Amino acid sequence: MSMISIVAMDKKDCNGNTKLESNFAVMEPYDKYFALRRRRLAKIMTEFQEYLTERATHLLGYPLNLNFNHLMDLSPLLLFHINNVGDPFKESAYGLHSKEFEVEVLDWFAQLWEMEKDESWGYVTNGGTEGNLQGLLLGRELLPDGILYTSRESHYSIFKAARMYRMECKMIGTLTTGEIDCDDLRAQLILNKDKPAIINVNIGTTFKGAIDNLDLVIKTLEVCGFSDDRFYIHCDAALYGLITPFLGQAPKLTFKKPFGSVSVSAHKLLGSSMPSGILMTRKKYVGVLSRNVEYLATVDATITGSRNGHAPIFIWYGLNIKGYKGIQEDVNKCLIRARYLRDGLRNAGISTMLNEFSIIVIFERPLDHEFIRHWQLSCVGNMAHIVVMPHVTIEMLDDFLDGLVRKRSVWYRHGSVQPPCLADEMGISNCSCLDHGKGLLDGN
Repeated sequence: MSMISIVAMDKKDCNGNTKLESNFAVMEPYDKYFALRRRRLAKIMTEFQEYLTERATHLLGYPLNLNFNHLMDLSPLLLFHINNVGDPFKESAYGLHSKEFEVEVLDWFAQLWEMEKDESWGYVTNGGTEGNLQGLLLGRELLPDGILYTSRESHYSIFKAARMYRMECKMIGTLTTGEIDCDDLRAQLILNKDKPAIINVNIGTTFKGAIDNLDLVIKTLEVCGFSDDRFYIHCDAALYGLITPFLGQAPKLTFKKPFGSVSVSAHKLLGSSMPSGILMTRKKYVGVLSRNVEYLATVDATITGSRNGHAPIFIWYGLNIKGYKGIQEDVNKCLIRARYLRDGLRNAGISTMLNEFSIIVIFERPLDHEFIRHWQLSCVGNMAHIVVMPHVTIEMLDDFLDGLVRKRSVWYRHGSVQPPCLADEMGISNCSCLDHGKGLLDGN
């Protein structure tokens, strides 16, 4: 019996990126070919690591911090199956868990968001989506006939939750910045004032990094006659939950305000080799979801049953390595470099926008698909964005900008194609099209 080759082919695209063309089929480890099989598996893993290394050096469009080499210290823990099944504050019959670490992580975030320890409850999630699903489920269980209100620029998981939970959902308009339009919200609340309101507030929208005005949302609810027992606010702070607390002038995210829950992704600003996040809510609410599970000798109160027990340790270790000061330094570095990129794009005559307190730079979408793939840019319509995370260096930004300027000089050389007008998407002051800006193609 001959063995099908599954060795990766080392091919390059037009930008020099490694393209994987392996057959990753799972095959039986026949004794006759065992040694050969192990050598080929080792080769595949080596080449896949090389591929990931190359892709990591060109990651600009997505909110991931790739600076987490310190987590290599924890590699011996991969020899254990660590499962935090059930409520993190409750023991279980399963002994291989890391709930002690998880509780300490939750205490750190409770302090960050100004919540008393004995009033808080939460758990380490698989990421921002799970946190949003848990937060909105709490809202629906507390207000079963409530209507979900969320801006059109909300993360897709919010609309997924509405479908999963069969919730009536009102999509609210946004300002040019991307933040929720509270005038539109008020109009919708008045039209549906006979039903409770479940509001999703974005603490940093996915594409533009816009921060919804939480105080104005609360004021709008009050003006529309919604008492505290007739509304529930969930805050989606996937990226900015670890940014705004470290900015003195940024809107404050604190449980002293009447919102019910907040979700943040730990793998984004903090960095991790696996997706993870934190869901925090008020302890008085969790009873609506809690159920005893006898055979586990614990309480089920989370979206998932089995939960990754390595993730809380990774977060705990990262917080101890960086500390409050280290995270603040990362945030400041990202803000400075985001402004550097914005100014570089603007000086090159390229439409660009950067919201206040944001590390997400929006600009005109490149016309070359391979260029987009090379830098792993996130695109919506005629816009693209770069998320300036801690691993993004000035050298990376200069390399990107130089390449973009060169490409644009080719795309728009003959005048048959013009840069798009982005006045509606970004505002006239941020648009550099021929009608609203200088329309520069080469920065001159």
